[in-house]
Amino acid sequence: MRYDMAKLDSKIPKGPVSEKWTTHKGKINLVSPANKRLIDVIVVGTGLAGASASATLAELGYNVKTFCFQDSPRRAHSIAAQGGINAAKNYQGDGDSTYRLFYDTIKGGDYRSREANVHRLAEVSTNIIDQCVAQGVPFARDYGGLLDNRSFGGVLVSRTFYAKGQTGQQLLLGAYSAMNRQIGRGKIKMYNRHEMMDIVVIEGKARGIITRNLVNGKIERHGAHAVVIASGGYGNVFFLSTNAMGSNVSAGWKIHKKGAYFANPCFTQIHPTCIPVSGDHQSKLTLMSESLRNDGRIWVPKNLKDVNLIREGKLKPTQIDEKDRDYYLERRYPAFGNLVPRDVASRAAKERCDAGFGVNKTGEAVYLDFASAITRYGEEQAHVKGLDSSDKNLVKKLGKEVVKAKYGNLFQMYEKIVDQNPYETPMMIYPAVHYTMGGIWVDYNLMTTIPGCYAIGEANFSDHGANRLGASALMQGLADGYFVLPYTIGDYLSDDIRTGPIDIQHPEFEKAETEVIAQIDAFLNNSGKNSVDFYHKKLGKIMWDKCGMSRNEKGLKKAIKEIQDLREDFYKNINVPGNANEFNEQLAKAGRVADFLELGELFAKDALERTESCGGHFREESQTPEGEALRDDKKFTFVSAWEFKGAPSKAKLHKEELKYEEIEVKTRSYK
Repeated sequence: MRYDMAKLDSKIPKGPVSEKWTTHKGKINLVSPANKRLIDVIVVGTGLAGASASATLAELGYNVKTFCFQDSPRRAHSIAAQGGINAAKNYQGDGDSTYRLFYDTIKGGDYRSREANVHRLAEVSTNIIDQCVAQGVPFARDYGGLLDNRSFGGVLVSRTFYAKGQTGQQLLLGAYSAMNRQIGRGKIKMYNRHEMMDIVVIEGKARGIITRNLVNGKIERHGAHAVVIASGGYGNVFFLSTNAMGSNVSAGWKIHKKGAYFANPCFTQIHPTCIPVSGDHQSKLTLMSESLRNDGRIWVPKNLKDVNLIREGKLKPTQIDEKDRDYYLERRYPAFGNLVPRDVASRAAKERCDAGFGVNKTGEAVYLDFASAITRYGEEQAHVKGLDSSDKNLVKKLGKEVVKAKYGNLFQMYEKIVDQNPYETPMMIYPAVHYTMGGIWVDYNLMTTIPGCYAIGEANFSDHGANRLGASALMQGLADGYFVLPYTIGDYLSDDIRTGPIDIQHPEFEKAETEVIAQIDAFLNNSGKNSVDFYHKKLGKIMWDKCGMSRNEKGLKKAIKEIQDLREDFYKNINVPGNANEFNEQLAKAGRVADFLELGELFAKDALERTESCGGHFREESQTPEGEALRDDKKFTFVSAWEFKGAPSKAKLHKEELKYEEIEVKTRSYK
């Protein structure tokens, strides 16, 4: 049954932005500990958002069912997050504050985010660090034993906390230790190797999901009083991205087709420090942490003749004199230099490479050089130890040790992949698809337009606006899971304490299950000739060429037509080997790519509709004389929330106007 669509109401509390969250928490309905035992909650996804939400909800007393498609919840993509997590602790005394984090995030997102959500995020950010330290997360510490931090792109303060190895990994282990405790108590039932295939909506409320056991193919029904989607972003619509290959949009897309609005799909982030593409054989791009930009200087040769000699292998970058190097970020953005936000740094790299200054064989790479940092640290260490700072070999040796202590794991990874020693020669980097700021539209309580269905972390349309500052993804995931959702979900669930267990024999469960089985059968019985990856790669190329770092009207219209044609061919000519009652990775992929083929069209449609440039969305028709993004605040200060109407081409646009009360909206400048 179809049901009346919810009104687009952000439910942002009244009052000054600094008081909204505190006031809201004080007024919302609560569920008593005894009544929490009567309520079931489903969480889909076990990254930072899903793991922290599952652990916290179970700790509070709810009965939680958690699902992930990996063989273990700790294989979620968050595990790969290298760089760090932001928090306004002001440990360095450099002027950071809740307001400053709030301001930087709004500005970094090019004034396309909700003030209330961002301020809440800034407020709870400090709690996250305390929580994680209490869990034993081994954050880096300075020489005095205090927590160390550094700066990431788009800010002038040090607020990014990091852990040795990969920060995401350490934070996840903290969340999983909390989660495993609840699994041990029986408060969390963990379903590994299960993929959500659909959501079940009964009388207008989310009441459960249909899943497929990926090992034996069994279709299962799971009922609950609320469903939480924490399934991450959709960067893999581009095929090549920094995401794990399994990352997909399916959970978000299934709820979109059942009534959840999909917001700002065209807002994707391009990450500036990735290892360049090496050929058509790749299925994933390797991300190098943005923390490298603290000490690495980005440049290309000034002269085209030097570029050509480098490409031919006749000249090494170390042989190019300082005067012949173009440190283009330092030249264009003197105040921020190499630490401009990701969207700005990525476009600047593209501009240089498009002009012919790319330094690898394909012309799509720039240098990230640590020679200056090695010398600077080496001289400092020589001075500290009372050694000869004019001894170049000694300085280099001491400097390398400092750089190794800070970035050794990243340098090691780079050398293994590229077979070049980054201590001796500059790294090569190029922008690649990373995070998605678009996602399922949610209100202030993190509820979608389907009552009882929530979206958290990267799965929702995010607090970041049109671009995300580095190290803020982990911050949002953990803020949503630990400190926001556990409060707000109680407000809704307080009406369900007498509902009793959800009946999974209800006709809506039957209907959803039948539709899932029909799609699986259609894939397996199709006698096509092309693999799933064949279509995924073709889609990725359309997306990157026409919806990538720059977009224009002609390209977007062409992309929409090409995606429609590709989708039609997909259903005619897809070949999925094997059967339904076994581990069948191609079958799982087919379902995910089918969803990407619909999302890709909505993505292009949204990008076509938004005729301004902002953040990661760059329309070539809307730029300043210097080539920077040119917003149109009169027409586009809103969230695009799309309602599904049977096909992406028929999607209906709803606008959530963005009101700025605390912050003056102005042209972004990092000069």
